[in-house]
Amino acid sequence: MDYVKSMIDKLNVEQIKIELMNTAYANDGTFIARLDPRILFIWYGFFGITPWFIHNEVVLFGMLAATIVTTIMTKVSKLILFILILGLLGQGGYLLIASLFFGGDIAVLQPLLMLTVKLAVISLASITVFSSMGPEKLSVGLLSIGVPGQVSFSISYGYRMLPLLLEEYNHVFMSYRLRGRAPDKKGFLYWRYAAYFIKLAVLSFYPLLLSTAKRARTTIEALETKGSKNAFKSPIVKKLKLSSLSIGRNDYAFLAISVFYMAAIFAASTYYY
Repeated sequence: MDYVKSMIDKLNVEQIKIELMNTAYANDGTFIARLDPRILFIWYGFFGITPWFIHNEVVLFGMLAATIVTTIMTKVSKLILFILILGLLGQGGYLLIASLFFGGDIAVLQPLLMLTVKLAVISLASITVFSSMGPEKLSVGLLSIGVPGQVSFSISYGYRMLPLLLEEYNHVFMSYRLRGRAPDKKGFLYWRYAAYFIKLAVLSFYPLLLSTAKRARTTIEALETKGSKNAFKSPIVKKLKLSSLSIGRNDYAFLAISVFYMAAIFAASTYYY
């Protein structure tokens, strides 16, 4: 019980904000973070889509091993990994329970395991790519593959605003707690406390939505005064932004190693059957 309480104490808003900031900005020193975003998008295009069309266990587990290695190389936050593991366990768990209660048997474990492996490969590939690119690099990378300037800027802006919105949400939530009154009785398994905090969490979203709308309007007006509409469509501005991109030897080496590894995995899978 004390261990669970200590874990809950660590999961405060400030710690979550620090983890988000580290995920967005503190991975610039890794090998994958120094790669060109276009190479990362190509790599992600394979590992993020092809698992849905592959049913060979050897290939899927080989892809899982590759994405685990790349995730370790990106030094991803433990909080992100914890949320990922929790989501995968919840996804597989509720499907298993639903299958057993509606006429299934233990034979459903094998397809559910393969589905979980596919989801894990796609999720780890997403974490590898997007946690290794900061907001500016991600914005430029999206712009380089033909994404409109407004969309790439919006994604970058969302990256930068997320920690601020989280902190503001915490302030609203704490203000509700100060003005409210907690239940006098805890109830069985603290259900009264849980219901009280869930109610406050829902109510805190409404002021946050209003504040976000005001902040977004202020940002849009500031951008319009600086001629952002013309800048988003100007080929000169786009060329200037893309001038920082360059594909080097490390990019080709990373792509070549990935291709050779997957070729070896597909070759090994032929002996499995």
